[in-house]
Parts: sequence; structure tokens; C-alpha cells
Amino acid sequence: MLFFRGINAINMDTKGRIAIPKRYRESIAEASDKQLVATIDLHSPCLLLYTLDEWEVIERKLMALPNVDPQARLYQRLLLGHATEMEMDGQGRVLIPPMLREHAKLEKAAVLLGQGNKFELWSQAEWEASRPEMLDEAATQQPSEALTNLSL
Repeated sequence: MLFFRGINAINMDTKGRIAIPKRYRESIAEASDKQLVATIDLHSPCLLLYTLDEWEVIERKLMALPNVDPQARLYQRLLLGHATEMEMDGQGRVLIPPMLREHAKLEKAAVLLGQGNKFELWSQAEWEASRPEMLDEAATQQPSEALTNLSL
């Protein structure tokens, strides 16, 4: 299993391509034959990038949700509907489709944020605007029950 961590400042070229940092390229190629899947994040102006094998796990979980549940159907429609397969080229670049770039407000400067089993892809401006708010929220809110036993 791949593990993505850290914040990587990257640039998107005029064609909408980003270069995956070198330290991840070989692992991605081995795990999923250079295939990545991007979809929208439903709660933040960013994209979620998974290796194909990791995305297929998420996809099966989404497809197993009951279609008669309106919220489940909404999640299926948005996450599966926006899911786009991308292949890393020989230089480690992937092309981000225009609709996904629009969702994340991506321009030249971007941030690739490791999140364990996936990356979040943010525009640098959106990341810089959101980060102080996230830090403040983390410092002032009571931890959820799931976080009460987390020791850092």
C-alpha cells in the first residue's frame, strides 16, 4: 500500500498538466500501472487523487450504497460522476480535465497534499486562504469521539 505524506508545491502548465513529485512516481507505476483517478472533494475546493487500485476500493463502497437513499445517490452521482482516470506520462505528468480544474480553482501555482491513501490537489491561493481557518478550527473545537484517543 502506498502512503502519501507532506505538502508539495507544484505548478500546473498551460495545458492543465501537473507533475507528480519524483519520490512517488515509481510506487504509483508499480501499484497501478501509472494510473491515477481524480474526483472532486465534496467539502473543500480541492480534488482527490487516488491510485487506480485504491480508487477501485472506494468505488466499490460507493456502488454498494443503496440507490434509494437520496444522500447516498447524491454522493454516488458527484463522486463517481466526476471520477476521471489519468495516466502518468514518461515525465510523471497527469492532465487534469477542465471541469475538475474549475472545481478546485486551479491555476498555475498548486499544492499537492499527501493524505495517506490519496493526495488532495489545491490551488495555492485556496490552500493559503483555507489553511489558517483549518488551524483555528482544529485549535478551538473539541475533538470528536473518534479523535479522543489520538495521542500525538
